[in-house]
Amino acid sequence: MKSENNKSVPLVVIKRLPRYYRYLGELLKQGVTRISSKHLSEKMGVTASQIRQDLNCFGGFGQQGYGYKIENLYHEIGEILGLSRGYRTIIIGAGNLGHALANHSNFEKRGFHLVGIFDNNSELVGSRINQIPVSHIDTIEDFFREKGADIAILALPKHSVKEVVDRLVALGIKGLWNFSYTDIDVPDDVAVENVHLSDSLMTLSYKITEGNTASDLDA
Repeated sequence: MKSENNKSVPLVVIKRLPRYYRYLGELLKQGVTRISSKHLSEKMGVTASQIRQDLNCFGGFGQQGYGYKIENLYHEIGEILGLSRGYRTIIIGAGNLGHALANHSNFEKRGFHLVGIFDNNSELVGSRINQIPVSHIDTIEDFFREKGADIAILALPKHSVKEVVDRLVALGIKGLWNFSYTDIDVPDDVAVENVHLSDSLMTLSYKITEGNTASDLDA
């Protein structure tokens, strides 16, 4: 079941769905077929009440005293996340980060089909990453006319981002996964997910620092 209006679902709930999906997938691999919100909460470190509230945003999936049928819930969450739609994905930037992302095995497993890689570095153009040829960025309009793409992963320097994003928006891109360490301005009908790796590292630093501070105070 899906929410009749997913736009009303809080973003914080949407951000938890991939985690539910991942845990449920792990349980399926272990041969577990059913689980209660209580037992799922113990595995995930989220309260059972929070799990029920989150899933109720989409109509609810379990029965009181019966729990959740894992396979059904796993597939339903996958549908909510759009993982069955096979979004065609390209990478802009074939440097170290782009290379690592292109070799990330979870793309295909999660239903994202990597169909193109682009760069403006003549030393990289013509090479292959994970069996996909690196094309020059100047060929991207031709690529869209012939094949099209739904999602672009931005793994390029800040100074190149605006021009590339403008071109992608004009070509009708639906979503941008942005690793470029800069905010981008796009129309409302283009979805953006910004990934700031250094922010995550600094958050880790904070957690370590807070832990050390607490230990110092207890001493």
